[in-house]
Amino acid sequence: MTAHTGAGPLRRLVVLRHAKSAWPEGVDDHERPLGPRGHRDAPVAGRMLAENDCLPDLALCSTAVRARETWELAAAQWGTPPPVRHDPRLYAADVSELLAVVHEVPAGVRTLLLVGHNPGLEELVLELAGDGLDDALDEVRTKFPTSAIAVLAWHGTTWQALAPGTALLTGVLVARGKKR
Repeated sequence: MTAHTGAGPLRRLVVLRHAKSAWPEGVDDHERPLGPRGHRDAPVAGRMLAENDCLPDLALCSTAVRARETWELAAAQWGTPPPVRHDPRLYAADVSELLAVVHEVPAGVRTLLLVGHNPGLEELVLELAGDGLDDALDEVRTKFPTSAIAVLAWHGTTWQALAPGTALLTGVLVARGKKR
């Protein structure tokens, strides 16, 4: 099944890798905050999501400080941010763990935003995408940097139906803010 031949409504999984983090000495990995570039890039990611009609109905966000800060700065760019669930399972998650969390999403959600970390997010995008528009798959295979956004589209009656190879990678964006 591909994104354009499945049954059910069109759904989109929007994957956002957290913005660039800082590496303060003596700070646990989970507690690392965004660095200066991350503070510039995360709001740009929010604007890019709005400009590309990718605003979510629900956001699932890692509990890591850098992911939460990315979410907060991105969502601040929208008039009314959607509900967000901070899920500890998204921190350092692999593909099967990420997919398990996504499978729990209520059927009424059409566009889901997942804010988390590599390598899991990159591997998830490549696992779910049966095909991609233009050179989107090659872009992700080459590099899925901080503040990267991947948009996967598929048809399904529930999120449990999302499986490897069933989505179409419709776009990849990388948010970069300007230095002042």
